[in-house]
Amino acid sequence: MTCAGAWRSFRMPPAVDRYVVDFPTLWVVPAWIERHCLIPDGFRKGRPFRMYDWQLWITANHYRVRPQARQDEAFLTGDPDAIPIRSEAFHFRRSQVIAPQKTGKGPWSAALVCAEALAPVLFFDWAGDDDRFVCADHGCGCGWVYRYRPGEPMGMPWPTPLIQLLATSEDQVDNVYRPLQAMARGARLRDRMKVREGFIRLLGEDGDPDLNRIDVVTSSAQSRLGNPITFCLQDETQLYNATNKLIKVAETMRRGAAAMGGRSVETTNCFNPAENSVAQRTFESTRRDIFKFYEPPPPELKYRLKADRARIHAFNYAGSPHADRHGIEAEAAELMETDPPQAERFYGNRIVYAAGSWLPDGLWESRKAAP
Repeated sequence: MTCAGAWRSFRMPPAVDRYVVDFPTLWVVPAWIERHCLIPDGFRKGRPFRMYDWQLWITANHYRVRPQARQDEAFLTGDPDAIPIRSEAFHFRRSQVIAPQKTGKGPWSAALVCAEALAPVLFFDWAGDDDRFVCADHGCGCGWVYRYRPGEPMGMPWPTPLIQLLATSEDQVDNVYRPLQAMARGARLRDRMKVREGFIRLLGEDGDPDLNRIDVVTSSAQSRLGNPITFCLQDETQLYNATNKLIKVAETMRRGAAAMGGRSVETTNCFNPAENSVAQRTFESTRRDIFKFYEPPPPELKYRLKADRARIHAFNYAGSPHADRHGIEAEAAELMETDPPQAERFYGNRIVYAAGSWLPDGLWESRKAAP
């Protein structure tokens, strides 16, 4: 990846042209993640969490700073009544990630939640000649220092973070919450994050039990819904629809973040266009302040053909070397016998109708392209 601005703790190897970063962003966030978050499971468990290129591209865009962003002068000079600039500093208000199963959305989401809890994710100011972020200044004893380049956007942490994770059920929320718990228990974060029953306590100077925490919210447990939160992660939004009433829940959660100057991220597999899910609504929105990541395979390849399906899987999982394409092909081939559209959505990364849909295949896509 070609990076503009600072990239101090590590540098990615050259990548494809579409991942060129030519805009200011909070590079301190992915650098903080690599320093503090550990891979939660698998053969590389316990090693520093270093993002894949596509994950880093999404992160760079989510924390993209507007060049004209300016911090309130009263805040910079120490006025205790001054409120800093928050979401207004960023190019994107929220982000959507559409990717196949088993590409690594869950661990990446967990790392981002850790950052939103403790890292310098808010814009502070533009760096001078000798500016740096020092972990020790924010209650972290790891000794890490990030040195900014002159002109690079600097970050600061939330003073009282309140974060919510939304999913349809307890089992489904584990996609993110399980790796998040593992990271919180890791050697680099366990002094600042304590896993409790149904939430994670963030240790800080403020002892308010309703702040400094990460909460899990499901369709059956919405008692904290409506709180003014600083960040929300909405997982598998292709399942949020009018039937399970999660469209209103998701919208309420995003409003709670907006009221605090916070932002949000949603992750999803490809949606069924017949269900009018949150994922579909976001994808079809014309708002330019939503960053959307979706890289479908070449359209000429046919998922029902085994040889083409292998090429599609090679395309979809090229950026996720941990994925076992042999196992994915076996699972997809079996699912093709009973529910081909579901297999194509989950593993083929294509937006297709469910089996039994009354609309002809391709009609929705053709209408989307019509003026």
